[in-house]
Amino acid sequence: MPDNLVGVQVRGNMIAEVQGNIQRAEDLGIQAVWMTAGGASLDSMTCFAATAASTNNIKLGTSIVPTYPRHPLVMAQQAQVVAQLAPGRFRLGIGPSHRPTIESMGIDFNAPLGHLREYIQILKSLLQNGSVDFDGKHYKAHASIPGPLDLDVMGSALGKGSFELCGALADGAISWLCPAGYLKHVALPAMEKGAKEAGRPSPPLIAHAAVCVHDNPEEVRAGLREQFGHPSLPFYQNMLVASGFPEATQGVWSDAMSDGVVISGNEETVALGVQELFTVGATEVLASPILAGADKGASLERTIKLLGQSAATSK
Repeated sequence: MPDNLVGVQVRGNMIAEVQGNIQRAEDLGIQAVWMTAGGASLDSMTCFAATAASTNNIKLGTSIVPTYPRHPLVMAQQAQVVAQLAPGRFRLGIGPSHRPTIESMGIDFNAPLGHLREYIQILKSLLQNGSVDFDGKHYKAHASIPGPLDLDVMGSALGKGSFELCGALADGAISWLCPAGYLKHVALPAMEKGAKEAGRPSPPLIAHAAVCVHDNPEEVRAGLREQFGHPSLPFYQNMLVASGFPEATQGVWSDAMSDGVVISGNEETVALGVQELFTVGATEVLASPILAGADKGASLERTIKLLGQSAATSK
């Protein structure tokens, strides 16, 4: 995978809205779009299948599809369709999600790293090699497809253990709002450790970041709180505490936490913040635009235009 890609998270309550946002990103030269699947929101892989034929070059990635609600073979059924419709452009990002989220569905949430390890093994074997014969502690999978497909299987990562797992097995690690210092001192060393123990090169790091081209810091902070809610889940809090924000255990965004995770300011400042993530070792920035101020549409347009410019200069 080429280094220094700029991607953007796209949202939408209707498929036409999602398709329009993906097309806009491609028109601006942004190299990748990413979607989250959760709750009863639109399914990301279905959206990508519907959009593949109307796009040409932009990469399509899931960040992430929760694993517990879908058996790996069900995930593979869906992934095959997108990979065939958009050959070489689809990245499948998966992860366990969080205990409260999964258990609210009536599904047991146990041994998340063990589940993720087996899940990645099954998907990579089936999708990239064409067949799988796997009997693990958590999953069994015996199936074949007509032939190998050109797609990467990536994992979500927040703590050392998940970054090590992605380093050892996955085709990439996808972070969540991790400050540059955390990526440099925790995430990347853990990935390198996992890769070294597995006897392979360390895979790419996709650095998810909240981004906002806006001149009013308080409106940026308000936008983060509105769009992301508060960091009440333990996985998020643990990462933020390890990043130097002990107040994260209170479950609310302090101003310091907000300023530490959002890349914001004028165009020049934000461009430098995106570049910093590449400098510390990320291979791609997955930008979640924060909508700030009274005119949310203008805020999004200003940010997404900057991301297009950053994509052009990052090549």
